[in-house]
Amino acid sequence: MKVIYENKVKAEGACVHEFEDEKILIIFGDNAPEELADYCYTVSVNPINGEIKPGQTFKVDDLSLKITAVGWEAPETLKGLGHCTFKFNGATEPDQPGTICIEDHDLPAVKVGSVIQILE
Repeated sequence: MKVIYENKVKAEGACVHEFEDEKILIIFGDNAPEELADYCYTVSVNPINGEIKPGQTFKVDDLSLKITAVGWEAPETLKGLGHCTFKFNGATEPDQPGTICIEDHDLPAVKVGSVIQILE
């Protein structure tokens, strides 16, 4: 499988678990605004090697799930800021332009050191 995107979680904001019921995972580069940093997992700003699109695989550590929708702004903020919101709701249309939707699933267990990938 081709790696489109890969990153490693460097830190966990104090409030990331507040989104568990909504099944939302947010990542942001080291430059996250102070008011958002507590709600994000911190990652490096890494390049994207290709186009992110529905049908690809979103992987956290050993868990692989299907991408169902990609907001038009998500690849740009991911590439430029390391920022993206992932929703595990199975939606085929994202409700916000910076969101990538993943098949309906409980929120993955993400921790410092977890590897996040998008594979084709």
